[in-house]
Amino acid sequence: MVMTDVHGRDLRYFVAVADELHFTRAAERLFVSQPALSKQIRALERQLGTPLFTRDRPGVRLTPAGEALLPHARRVLAAWDDAQAEVERAKAATRATLVVGMSTSPGRGGLLPAVRSRFTSAHPEVTVRLRQVSWDDATAGLADGSTDVSYVWLPLPDEERYAWTVVAEEPRLVALPEDHRLAERATIPFTDLVDEPFLALPRSAGRLRDYWLATDAREGRPARIGAEVASTEETYEALVAGLGVVLLAVGNAPLITLGGVTTRPVSGIAPSRFVLARRRDDRRPLVAGYVRACGEVVRDTGTG
Repeated sequence: MVMTDVHGRDLRYFVAVADELHFTRAAERLFVSQPALSKQIRALERQLGTPLFTRDRPGVRLTPAGEALLPHARRVLAAWDDAQAEVERAKAATRATLVVGMSTSPGRGGLLPAVRSRFTSAHPEVTVRLRQVSWDDATAGLADGSTDVSYVWLPLPDEERYAWTVVAEEPRLVALPEDHRLAERATIPFTDLVDEPFLALPRSAGRLRDYWLATDAREGRPARIGAEVASTEETYEALVAGLGVVLLAVGNAPLITLGGVTTRPVSGIAPSRFVLARRRDDRRPLVAGYVRACGEVVRDTGTG
């Protein structure tokens, strides 16, 4: 037997009558007239070649064919509702805003505009918003959900919560006042810096504070803290004031080496790793799309 396709509306009408076992109440539930509902049910019965309801004085009852159809009709309608919800989520995603966090500008050969360009070419309806986050949050907004992806330095607190793409691996320099006694050196062994006062990230930065103090290279000797800093501006002002020295990555040197400050390579410590991080359980397509765009730029430019 050849059958024409049954519309979702027909199944929805059928299920409403099956639930109510009363055409008038079902019509009220569906916001249609009772004659229109009866006409649609008769058309569905003609399509299927069998009655779905018996209509007699006691009321309306499902026929054996109607009983057989009902669970399948419910599943089809539930699947269609799920499909519509997925479509709405996909439509919302294309209108969404992706928040990109950072503590300092990534710089590094125009990385940020290159990633934005590649991402927005694939997702033209998405707004990318940059959010500057204080250095007291080592995750640049990922931990509290205020950013979707973030450019950050490793190590991260609660590292198992995050996944990342390495953007750059760079030697660490030391920034110090131009008139510092070590400023004439071409390269400074870290052992010669151990007793210097250091500028430190806020304690809330956790492992990242220890990393930029090179705690692992101090052989148990605690760092002398000259001042705590939470931004590039605070770091520069503290350096000029002679409050301490600070380790930084090569790519961030231009942010600090303004008047009165210089940088020198440091031997005896590992290089830094700058990454684009996301929450590991965040599987949204736009997050994956931004991470993919970043990975492509890093690969094509060889910055990683």
